[in-house]
Amino acid sequence: MLPLAGVRILAVEQYGAGPFGTMYLANQGAEVIKIENPRDGGDMARAVGPHFFGPEDSQFFHSFNLNKKSLTLDLRSPEGQAIFHDLVRGADAVANNLRGDVPEKLGLDYAALKAVNPAIVCAHLSAYGRTGSRRDWPGYDYLMQAEAGWFSVTGEPDTPPTRFGLSVVDMMAGLSMAYALTTALVSARSDGQGRDVDTSLFDLAMHTTTYLSTWCLNADVVQDRLPRSAHPVLTPCQLYKTADGWIYIMCNKEKFWPILAEFLGHPEWGSDPRFASFADRHGNRALIQDLLDEALSTATTDTWLKRFAGQVPAAPINDIGQAMANPFVAERDGIHDFPHPTNPGESFQMVAHPIRDGNSPAPKVAAPALGQDSDAVLSELGLDETAISALRKKGII
Repeated sequence: MLPLAGVRILAVEQYGAGPFGTMYLANQGAEVIKIENPRDGGDMARAVGPHFFGPEDSQFFHSFNLNKKSLTLDLRSPEGQAIFHDLVRGADAVANNLRGDVPEKLGLDYAALKAVNPAIVCAHLSAYGRTGSRRDWPGYDYLMQAEAGWFSVTGEPDTPPTRFGLSVVDMMAGLSMAYALTTALVSARSDGQGRDVDTSLFDLAMHTTTYLSTWCLNADVVQDRLPRSAHPVLTPCQLYKTADGWIYIMCNKEKFWPILAEFLGHPEWGSDPRFASFADRHGNRALIQDLLDEALSTATTDTWLKRFAGQVPAAPINDIGQAMANPFVAERDGIHDFPHPTNPGESFQMVAHPIRDGNSPAPKVAAPALGQDSDAVLSELGLDETAISALRKKGII
């Protein structure tokens, strides 16, 4: 049994952040019922190209919605609300990633649902929170990176401000919501009392500035960008030149510097007073860069990685294709096959779920078609074919 087997989560979600978080819950065994509006084609991510498995069946959508069910339901109609409340009675949690003012309007918060199910957990992920002057603002990952200072510390000096290469605010916020939901669920199962739990893209982007914001608030230091993606303090920790490209080295413990020096054929560097401590090496960062560039340029990146072999923390600079072809990924069973959603007998591939459960592997079910599970879920509520057909004709499902 997966850890969350038996947990039912109703997910009113779209695009990336919320679906990414609930996919983690689904991968851990929760039954995640994705509630989609039948009047607008459901989750907008279904149409996000340019790569599709079939019409309105985007590869982008599958990347955020494995192992879920799909129920179409118009939550703005009285009939839809009545069905939703019936579902809430048998659910453990309701998750959404809507604009901050929308959950209250749709009755997705604890105030609206506690009379239906006092133990229900209501998890909210919005752009700017459900309170304050921006509660009704739309917002997206890159905007948060820009306003929270991420652009100012990403990329090379003297180039335009640069965003992080992935929508990591979305994904981290999704995981934050999933974590909050799970912890609140533990409490609700203990005392029968549900609650609202909130996170936002903005708060997450601010919180993950971590030590940089601590330095700013307490030491009046505003970190800027450093050449070659260097760490603000630790040295050597950046890109260095090799005979055929680049290598990233992270000597983030004192013990690694003399080991690296030995591998490079310069054991004297390990005892050189100019490089004796992190502070000394930081003060001589430019000199160390020149010395390491010269030494590392005598061999290829692959040669150095084989020599270091875990003795010196280092990595190649891969593109996405090279990352997927990495033999270590195959060794870790890092790419999984999923049944193709439209072509029986065929499969498609995705990177494996990162949580490894020794007893029960994560399920491997493709993302659902729009409304794929509507009849089955409604039948569980006691609706017969005639009633379901009537709801469909009225556009409620």
